[in-house]
Amino acid sequence: MTTARAGTKGEAIRLLEAAGVGLVDLDYETGWQDASELSHLGEKSGVRVAYRGHESIAVRSPAALAAGLKRPKLTFRQRNLYCQFELSELTPDELAALEAKAMRLGDYILAGHLLRGADTVWPG
Repeated sequence: MTTARAGTKGEAIRLLEAAGVGLVDLDYETGWQDASELSHLGEKSGVRVAYRGHESIAVRSPAALAAGLKRPKLTFRQRNLYCQFELSELTPDELAALEAKAMRLGDYILAGHLLRGADTVWPG
């Protein structure tokens, strides 16, 4: 069984009916409003439904942070970017520019020691 990402309620309903899907991940802003209804629909076919408003990303290097913030953001979720390197490796101007870019995207740059569990990793 696979995890499938739904960007709309209609897409989620189609995925609940698809073969081989074990989890439908609601990745749209109003997904929290639909989560209960879709969970009940999913129970009938044995498919779980999940909604998360943020994701935690372990960032391995300054280069990975810069590259990750340059890529198009494919989720509405707030990304908490936990830097697994010393932020002092960046100049104050570099850090300020990256923080400004992150904030425009609705994301946060955080110290790595605050990370409790990563959803994904931006390798260095």
